[in-house]
Amino acid sequence: MCVESGNCGPPRASIYVASKIPLEVNATSSSATTQHLQTREVLGVPVSVLGMEATVARMAALIEAGGTHVVSTVDSFGLVLAQEDEELMAVYRNADIATADSSGVVWALGRKGKAVERVSGVDLVDRLCGLSAEHGYRVFLLGSEPGVAELAAERLKLMHPGCNIVGTRHGFFPEDDDDVVAQEIAPHRPDILLVAMGIPRQEKFIAKTHQAIGAKISMGVGGSLDVYSGRANRAPRFVQRLTLEWMWRLMQNPRKFHKVARLPRFMWLVLRGGR
Repeated sequence: MCVESGNCGPPRASIYVASKIPLEVNATSSSATTQHLQTREVLGVPVSVLGMEATVARMAALIEAGGTHVVSTVDSFGLVLAQEDEELMAVYRNADIATADSSGVVWALGRKGKAVERVSGVDLVDRLCGLSAEHGYRVFLLGSEPGVAELAAERLKLMHPGCNIVGTRHGFFPEDDDDVVAQEIAPHRPDILLVAMGIPRQEKFIAKTHQAIGAKISMGVGGSLDVYSGRANRAPRFVQRLTLEWMWRLMQNPRKFHKVARLPRFMWLVLRGGR
């Protein structure tokens, strides 16, 4: 997304052709063998080992299948929180797809003998908006500060002409208003709901409201709307390849220190658990 020269504005439009994604992927398979082959457990959470292309294909198939589905983008911070937060752990464990959203989770899967590609929320936003432009899927953006979701929507539409973003809303509201906000979103009939309210707030909001909203895919995307709005810069690609994006985010926003401080505990928990 960000070019290596350091120009780290909103990511450029994806170069893939959405129509080439195989919508015929079996979205309803629930056999134990299939589930085992597609996931590996990290600190109690079955994390998908599918790469980006296969993940997007599966999400497209879930949309086509109908019903409501939850996608969790799982990072090291969230996995550490889930060790002490039973509600968050339940969300992760019950998700239809839990992607490896950080280099730490990719490392942990590697220790289990499974080399995987990082499948981050910020990249999935790009890909899903590409799907929307190709297939007309209805997208709703929820989260971040007032005005950010609207700006992100404008830029995503420029990146993906025809992207069908049907509504936006900021994420600054108390938990007591979750049901009210769900009732505001539901009439927009989104196929894809992207929630950018941070871990674990976004996961708990989705778990509580996804049935009432009725989106076919509901996914937490952290700070993605800040990136697409231009409010925050993503790390250059060479920093991402060095798995130092966490350091870049900390430099950009020192308030994220509490997340970075959990990385040693994550590594200790993974190492203690062995392979």
